[in-house]
Amino acid sequence: MTLEIITSDSLGPFRHGFFTRKGGASSGVFAGLNCGNGSTDQSEIVAINRSRVADAMQVPVTHLVNVHQTHSAGVTTVSGPHAGPLPEADGLVTATPGIALGVLTADCQPVLFADADAGVVGAAHAGWKGAIGGVLESTVDAMLALGATRAGIRAVIGPTISQHAYEVGPEFLETFMDEDPGYARFFARGRGDRMLFDLPAFGLFRLRDAGVQAEWTRHCTYSDPRRFFSYRRACHERAADYGRLIAAIRL
Repeated sequence: MTLEIITSDSLGPFRHGFFTRKGGASSGVFAGLNCGNGSTDQSEIVAINRSRVADAMQVPVTHLVNVHQTHSAGVTTVSGPHAGPLPEADGLVTATPGIALGVLTADCQPVLFADADAGVVGAAHAGWKGAIGGVLESTVDAMLALGATRAGIRAVIGPTISQHAYEVGPEFLETFMDEDPGYARFFARGRGDRMLFDLPAFGLFRLRDAGVQAEWTRHCTYSDPRRFFSYRRACHERAADYGRLIAAIRL
């Protein structure tokens, strides 16, 4: 089956994509393009899936670079393939041609960045913890250190969980209100004491507040099981595990 790759004109001329689950070798709950080595999927099957992504990005699989994601604001600057254990971070940036930066998600925001004039790209994994913790701003700062400019950076949020599917409790709301009472605008009333959180709107706000142009592809991971993996949907279905989507960009 052919890979399905969502792209954005804003990230041209760089090769990039938000990959759906279509076109992979995994089966069962992982059926499709599961690129998560942290899942219980067979490692050799995940390797096949990653090689298909690398082929689509036109790089050797060794040059499809990921990090050990920890829902942090940490960002690493990449100049070549990793040697040894993956660094703990949730953002990556590079100005090195031939390196593809990849992040894995399953409801969290995959965010790809590009400054075409400066020749700098970035990628970030931004769930609510990373987003409120500053991973998006940290990725922008790391790009600036490589010569990018705020005016030149374009950021695109890929498939992520949308507000109607993201039900949270009062403690979650309090965390955001303690940070900034103005964040109440990213919540809508749900059932009982539940609230609905708008993660992509929050991501767009943080990116634009950092001075970069940003957009969302408007794909909801929870609502489209044929195309996307979703951690929350897997929990609601009491599935044994869930696959991880990959987003990648290269110079």
